[in-house]
Amino acid sequence: MKIAVIGGGPGGLYFSILTKKAMPNCQIDIYERNKPDDSFGFGVVFSDETLGEFLKRDMESYELIRSNFAYWDNIIVARDGQNVNIAGNGFCGCSRKTLLKLLHQRCREEGVNLHFEQNIDDLNQYKDADIIIASDGISSGIRSKYEKEFGTKIVLKKNRFVWLGSTKPLDAFTYFFRTTKHGVIVAHSYQYEPGMSTWIFECSDETWQKFQFEVTNEEDTISKIAEIFKEELDGHPLISNKSHWRQFPHVTNEKWFHENIVLLGDAKATAHYSIGSGTKLAMDCAIGLSDAVIANQNNIQAAFEQYDRTRRTPVEMIQYAALVSLDWFENMDRNNQHPFYQFAFGCMTRSKKVTFENLQIRDKTFTDKVLEEFNDNCNINIKNQSAAFSTFKLRDLELQNRIVMSSMGQYSAEDGLINDWHFQHYTSRAIGGLGLILTEMTAVSETGRITLGCTGIYNENQIVEWKRINDFIHKNTQTKIGIQLGHSGRKGASKIPWEDTFSGESWELLSASAIPFNEGGIIPKEMTLADMDLITSQFVRATKNSNEAGFDMIELQAHHGFLLASFLSPLTNVRTDEFGGNIENRLKFPLRVFNEMRAVFPKEKPMSVRISATDWAENGISDEDVITIATAFKNAGADIINVSTGNTVANQKPITGRMWQTPFSDAVRNTVHIPTITAGTIQDIDQINTIILNGRADLVALGRPLLLDANFVRNAQAYEQFQPNDIPNQYKMGISHLYSVKASERKQVEGMKKALKPKSNKK
Repeated sequence: MKIAVIGGGPGGLYFSILTKKAMPNCQIDIYERNKPDDSFGFGVVFSDETLGEFLKRDMESYELIRSNFAYWDNIIVARDGQNVNIAGNGFCGCSRKTLLKLLHQRCREEGVNLHFEQNIDDLNQYKDADIIIASDGISSGIRSKYEKEFGTKIVLKKNRFVWLGSTKPLDAFTYFFRTTKHGVIVAHSYQYEPGMSTWIFECSDETWQKFQFEVTNEEDTISKIAEIFKEELDGHPLISNKSHWRQFPHVTNEKWFHENIVLLGDAKATAHYSIGSGTKLAMDCAIGLSDAVIANQNNIQAAFEQYDRTRRTPVEMIQYAALVSLDWFENMDRNNQHPFYQFAFGCMTRSKKVTFENLQIRDKTFTDKVLEEFNDNCNINIKNQSAAFSTFKLRDLELQNRIVMSSMGQYSAEDGLINDWHFQHYTSRAIGGLGLILTEMTAVSETGRITLGCTGIYNENQIVEWKRINDFIHKNTQTKIGIQLGHSGRKGASKIPWEDTFSGESWELLSASAIPFNEGGIIPKEMTLADMDLITSQFVRATKNSNEAGFDMIELQAHHGFLLASFLSPLTNVRTDEFGGNIENRLKFPLRVFNEMRAVFPKEKPMSVRISATDWAENGISDEDVITIATAFKNAGADIINVSTGNTVANQKPITGRMWQTPFSDAVRNTVHIPTITAGTIQDIDQINTIILNGRADLVALGRPLLLDANFVRNAQAYEQFQPNDIPNQYKMGISHLYSVKASERKQVEGMKKALKPKSNKK
C-alpha cells in the first residue's frame, strides 16, 4: 500500500508513525511545503489524559515527548491584578518546533519518507497513491478543491486573536484578563519550555477596532499589547512569529473522505484553542484513522467509513464544547460585571464539562472562596451554604431554594377540570421539597387548550379544584406554586402525546398569522382586533381566577410558538399592520396582555414570562429581538424571565446537550439585568449549583428528572448533607437512613473520580 500524507503537521506525522509501525511493508511519504525547522506558533498543550493515550500507542514517541514537556498542575485566573490559583489540573506544554522535530525523528526510525519544501498543490504527483491524506491545515488546498464533495463549512467567529511568545516564565497556565477603556482583553498564557511561554491575546472585534489594531502590523500590536499587559509581562518582551490578528475559523465537513482522499487535522475540523490544543484533536484523529486503515488494509472505503463512524461523534462533541467555551470569551465584557470569584468560576466551568463538584475535588480552597463570595452577596450567614438551597425572593414571595418544577403537561384533565391525578402530582413534589412549582400550561379558555386533556382555569369548578391543591401545599409544605397561563394558538386541537390521533372535534385556531404549525395542519385564523380584545379579557379573567385559587405567582406563556409567542417570532408573524414587522410592533399584543394581567394581580405577588430565546431555524427571532423582548417585559413589571428555546416551527434544528439552554438565560440575565429561570437537560444537583454559581440563572427548572423522582430535592439535600427545615414530621424518621446512604454514595463517587483522574506523565 502507498500512502501520501499532504502536510507535515503533528496529525499527519503521528498517523504515519503508528501506521508504518503496524504495517512495515507499506510505503508512506509525507510532503511538507515548509523547511524541517519552520514552525509557526509557539507552544502546544496536552493533558495528562492525552499523553496517556500516546503511551498506549507508541512508547517511543511518548518517552520523547514526555522528556521535553513543561508540566503544571495549576490554573491561575487573574483579573486586573486580582488572582486565584486553582490546583489539580494536569497539563503540559511543549514547543511546537520541538514536537515536530521529535515526530520527524520517530518517522525516520520507522522508515517513513519525509519530503520538505514541496509543492503540495499539485495532486497529480500523488496519483499512484492508494490513500491521500489531506492534513494540510485550516486553509487546506485539497479540501478547497473538493469543497462541495466534502460539504465544507467555515464560519469565522467574532473575536480577534493574535499568537505571540515571551521570555516571561510562568508557573501555571494563566488567564490574564485586563479591563481597558475599550473593553476586556485576555491573554491565554503558558510556559512550554524553560525561558519561553505562549501568549494568545483575544478580544472582541469592537475592542480590536477601538484600539486600531492592524492585522499584519506586528510592531504596532506588540507595542500596544505590551503596554496593556506591562504588569503581567514584568519587563519581559513579546516575540512575534508571523503574529497576525485573526478570527477563529470553525471548520466542519459533512464528509471526511472523497474517493481515495481523506481529511485529517484542521483540514477536517477545528476546535477553539480555549479548550485545548488543536494539535490534540489532530493526533486523536490520527490514532482513529490509523486504526481504521490497519483494520481494513484491503478495503480503503471501509477504512474511511470506520474512521468517520468512530471519530465523528467525539470530534463533534469537542467542537460543541469548544463553541460553548468560545461563547464565554466572546462575552467577556458581559461576564466581567461579575464579582471576581464568580468570574473565575465562570471561566473554569465555561464549557460545561467542568462543574462545581469537579473543582471541589481538585481544589476545595477555590470552591470555598466561590461559595463564600456567593453567600456574602446573598446575605447568607451559613458557611459553605449550597447555592441550590439558598433562598430567593421575588417581590414578597420568598422561595426556600432555587429548584423549580418546570411546566409539564399531564394531559389528564376532563373539560379543563383537574382531578386526583393532578392532586397527587403537584402535592407529592411539594412535599419533596421544591422551592417553586410551575403548573402545566393552563388554558384561559376552552379553545385555548392544546389538547382535550389540558387543564383550564376559566370556570368556577376549576378554581375550586386548583384551590384544593394550593391549600394542601400551603398548609403542609414551604413550597410555593405558580400557574402558567396560556393559549395554544395555532398548536391547539392537538392529539395527546401518547395517543395516535386527535379524537375530538377540533375548533377554530387563532394565531398572529394564518400559518399552520405543520405542513397539512389546520390553518389558523389571523387574529383581528376583536379577537385580541377577547383573548386579553380571557387572560385577565384567568389572572383573577388564579389569585382566587390561591396561586403564589403567575407565569405568562409566551414561548414555544403558542399564541402570544406567535406574535414575537418573524417566522410566525408576517402581518403588515401595526402588530407585525419590527420587534416593537410584534411585542404590542403580548405586552398588552401582560400589562392588563399585572394590573389585576396583587402587587405583592410576582409574575414571570416564559419566552423562546431562539427558534432554532433560519431567519427566526434574533439575539437582539430577545433582549428587546426581555427588556420590554421587565419594564412592564415582570419579576423574572423563564428562558426557553425553540418549538416555534416544526422544522427546527436545535443543538442540545448538557445544560444546553443556559447560555440563553445567561444572555438575558446579564444583559437585561433581570432574574432568570433556565432549563434543558439539567440532571443533578452539581449542575444546578454550577449554573447558579457562575451566574447563568437564578432559578433552575427541572422537568423529566422530576417525573419519576418526586423526591429529587430530598435526595439532593441528603447528597449535599444540607439540613432543611421543611421535612414533614411524618417523614422525619427517614432522615437518618437517607442521609447515611447518600453520604456513602457521594464518598464512593468522589473516590471513583479521583481514581480515574489520569496520573501525571511528568518524568
